[in-house]
Amino acid sequence: MSEDPLFRHAQELIEEGDRLFSSLRSWEAAWAERQPFLESRSYMLRPRYRPGWIPSWKGTGMHPMYFEDSITLPIRDHLVDATRTSDGMLVYIKRVRTGDTESRIATMLSSPPLSEDPDNRSVPILELFQDTDDESISYMVMPFLRLIDNPPFVFIVEIVEFMEQILTGLAFLHKHGVAHRDCEYKNLMMDAHAMYPQGHHPVATMCLPDGMTEAPYLSRADTGIKYCFIDFGISVHFPQDVRPKLVVGTDGRDQEVPELSMRTPYDPFKVDVFITATCFNMSSTTNFLTSTS
Repeated sequence: MSEDPLFRHAQELIEEGDRLFSSLRSWEAAWAERQPFLESRSYMLRPRYRPGWIPSWKGTGMHPMYFEDSITLPIRDHLVDATRTSDGMLVYIKRVRTGDTESRIATMLSSPPLSEDPDNRSVPILELFQDTDDESISYMVMPFLRLIDNPPFVFIVEIVEFMEQILTGLAFLHKHGVAHRDCEYKNLMMDAHAMYPQGHHPVATMCLPDGMTEAPYLSRADTGIKYCFIDFGISVHFPQDVRPKLVVGTDGRDQEVPELSMRTPYDPFKVDVFITATCFNMSSTTNFLTSTS
């Protein structure tokens, strides 16, 4: 009796899935190699990245997609999700160059007295430590943050709250001499852990930590959300007595900024206002209109 073609096709899909998900990608392998070190600092990576990992679907006859450890890291070699072992807090760990502009500005904003100002909307830096194998590399630990529209805005008042917080935070940065220079959609995020009382998966963010089950969540209005500026990689900090406060450069996600120039100095604080306004127009209100239509 010939083999059922549907069964054969299912087996081929399972075998292909096993080939696809059983090996770590290059950017995953680099983090897996540092798992023991990160664990010594009280941060645990997901099972996929721990020493001696054996795919949990082996021997089950099931496709890897039904198992949490098949969920791969997005293609970004500088960032990984982890769990703080002391309290189970979900965090991001970002690899940076020791003493670079980003880590210096981010830690300045996360240190007293600036960290104690209620107008501060900069991402909190929970810890910054050097790699023991390569002192030119450091790791910056932050709370796990979500995109501002994940889950989507539902009510106009939620968008207004988002805008108010970001404008307050932008004014705070500028007051203390920091121009972000790249405060567009993907660099404005939210701490939404209170919306997910049962937690959520760090990659499959609409699922519970098992990566499979849909995660129930509360409304923004019921929990209160803090919106944050992240990624100070091209930011600049001017001491109060420095004049003029000008920069050159064309880096940044928003390439529609008219001032951007490699030769002609421009005011980065005004650029921040332009980029933020563009984000408000293109991301928040558009998202609301789409989600309610």
